Amino acid sequence: MSFLGFLLLGLIAGALAKLILPGKQGGGWFVTLLLGVVGALLGGWLGGLLLGAPLQDFFSLQTWLLAIGGSIVVLLIWGLITGRRARR
Repeated sequence: MSFLGFLLLGLIAGALAKLILPGKQGGGWFVTLLLGVVGALLGGWLGGLLLGAPLQDFFSLQTWLLAIGGSIVVLLIWGLITGRRARR
């Protein structure tokens, strides 16, 4: 997958993760892009490590599910970090 394809995948995965999770998550499009890319990396790494999943295809359902799952995990961690900071 090309670098631009990976960025697009991360942006869409981050936006879908924000739609899936209940509540209000902070951050604009740039934070969504960063969280999505980090989540796609995390999901791809864990998928390759645990499942032996090949993640070269942009239009593969497996690639998208792992990227969205990783983005949800990263978004939950982001909420824990920023939620604690906002309560102080």
